[in-house]
Amino acid sequence: MKFVIVTGMSGAGKSTALRFLEDYEYFCVDNLPIPLIEPFAQVSVDGKSSDITKLAVGIDIRSGKKLDMMEEVLSSLSSMGIQYRILYLDSSDEVLVKRYKESRRTHPLAGPGGRIEDGIKLEREKTTFLRKRADYIIDTTLLLTRELRNEIKRIFVEDRTFKNLYISIMSFGFKYGIPTDADLVFDVRFLPNPYYDHNLRRLTGLDEPVRTFIEKNPECNVFLDKLEDMLEYLIPYYVQEGKNQLVVAVGCTGGRHRSVMLADCIYQRLLDNSDYGIRIVHRDMEKDLVKKQTDYETQ
Repeated sequence: MKFVIVTGMSGAGKSTALRFLEDYEYFCVDNLPIPLIEPFAQVSVDGKSSDITKLAVGIDIRSGKKLDMMEEVLSSLSSMGIQYRILYLDSSDEVLVKRYKESRRTHPLAGPGGRIEDGIKLEREKTTFLRKRADYIIDTTLLLTRELRNEIKRIFVEDRTFKNLYISIMSFGFKYGIPTDADLVFDVRFLPNPYYDHNLRRLTGLDEPVRTFIEKNPECNVFLDKLEDMLEYLIPYYVQEGKNQLVVAVGCTGGRHRSVMLADCIYQRLLDNSDYGIRIVHRDMEKDLVKKQTDYETQ
């Protein structure tokens, strides 16, 4: 039987993860009282009394003081021969605060009139032992819902290797500022700018004419080869240090042509590495065009 314990920070996506597991034919129970986890698991693995083959249980700070019992429960499950995997959902404090404010909910540990930030801090302290014991940690700070679904499917349906790292390849324009969440920043303004070709100006780095224009420069593929080699060298060390999110930012002047094309190329090259989750984001690709159209319409 497959037995998954879904836990983590409130607002990080535990309920969403359970819904996805339910879609993949897991029998899901959210906020099951901790004293009932052991007998419930035992009944579920007993083939004579249950036909459940995939089980997921949601556990979080709502368990209150009983959460401290989880260490003992996990040890009991292991001694009973029940194999389990722990999925821990996390997110940055800033994003968690934003999600709480958008939903107009109060944090379980903040209390009436309390600060969300204080509740989040206390929750992190109380769930640290679960994070340390987690088999999988997914940071949803930058993830879209469909990207979280893909990760859940990859881990618990396809049983593919997962190393607790999600990579975001991001193109951006320096004129709009360097992404504040970037871990690695690469400047590709050394390549010729398609913007100065009137036939290419309104296109993007995803369009074939722009790609052809940039690839004519021999330094383009040299840069891509060296960047790919460096990332493949660094990524295992980020995993070893426990990093869950890696944002690789590639920038040009406006974030519409060169950075888009090169970021997409890096994304395609790394996509074959099934050990990590990976996504592509073009932060500023449409900004220049929208701004120019707006300026024209107001004249």
